[in-house]
Amino acid sequence: MVTAKSSIEEIELIRKSIRALCEKYPEDYWRKVDEKGEYPKEFIKALTDEGWLSILIPEEYGGAGLGMAEASVILEEINRSGGNAAAGHAQMYTMGALLNHGNEEQKQRYLPKIASGELRLQAFGVTEPTAGSDTTNIITSAVRQGDKYIVNGQKIWISRTKYSDLMLLLARTTPKEQVAKKTDGLSLFILDMNDQKDNITIRTIDTMVNHATTEVFFENVEIPIENLIGEEGKGFRYVLSGMNAERILVASESIGDGFYFVDKAVQYANERVVFNRPIGQNQGVQFPIAKAYMDIEAAKLMRDKAAALFDADQKGGAEANMSKYLASEAAWKAANAAMDTYGGYGFASEYHIERKFREARLFMIAPISNNLVVSFVAQHVLGLPRSF
Repeated sequence: MVTAKSSIEEIELIRKSIRALCEKYPEDYWRKVDEKGEYPKEFIKALTDEGWLSILIPEEYGGAGLGMAEASVILEEINRSGGNAAAGHAQMYTMGALLNHGNEEQKQRYLPKIASGELRLQAFGVTEPTAGSDTTNIITSAVRQGDKYIVNGQKIWISRTKYSDLMLLLARTTPKEQVAKKTDGLSLFILDMNDQKDNITIRTIDTMVNHATTEVFFENVEIPIENLIGEEGKGFRYVLSGMNAERILVASESIGDGFYFVDKAVQYANERVVFNRPIGQNQGVQFPIAKAYMDIEAAKLMRDKAAALFDADQKGGAEANMSKYLASEAAWKAANAAMDTYGGYGFASEYHIERKFREARLFMIAPISNNLVVSFVAQHVLGLPRSF
């Protein structure tokens, strides 16, 4: 099912265009980036220059004005090619809070520059060391002083901070003990990090994957009041409104990963001959690959449904979360099937399986743990008691 602003033929044209771009950045490129713990600057620049990262920004602000279905295809194909779309996916969806809740002056000031790549909005400052997934317990504060807010605190697991000019920052403007609801008192800001370099400390976290991951410290950081998005104290609901887009796009990356593993496993199973027969002739090899493929196709259907609801401005929180869960689980099954198919060679970096294996595992816990998705479905879809 594809319900999009583009026709099926146009969707396929997007696929072909992304595949053509990705051919310029083969798996050896990604292996070297991973081995050096670098950021794929060249690839992200190429994506930006061709306008793919601004696809969700309306035309009046310099973007393509297309929908979630088209955006999903882009990230899916990047990962299917052996690349890692997570290096740039936030540029697609982080601006959603600004687009949906910012005022016209803010949109005119930032969105055209984000669309062109002049300004990079990759960093999303929400998670904190003591709060984890319990966002209402964050303690980074933004205190109003005249025509500005003064921010102090810490964020962690913030991706691409060093490769971003702007940060979408969630901070507490009213102490938790003074609010009626725990979701109140949080506000959302656009932070221009270039203006506050002396007051922001960024430390890289050495990680298994996603090497641009950081922790960020704020010391008397000043944010002008005109950079407050929407109303003070309502930032939590603004953040929530953008999570459906994040879930759908992450699901798309997992779907791409899943197809990548199946493609590679099928190719190797047909080529690798042991005991005078291709190993793909053995049911012990072919069955896990076939099962993984079916799981990926099923997850893709849920992703397409979630994208269609998003593009129709209909409620789709359950579908977005389920698509993320199903896609990441399916990708992990496919990763294991590919690793089993390759055997020892799967652990050799030159075959690329081990890198993608590590990358695929991330989305079972990020941007939200799959256990929390299950809890969400149990409580909010099935009507079962809250489990935590």
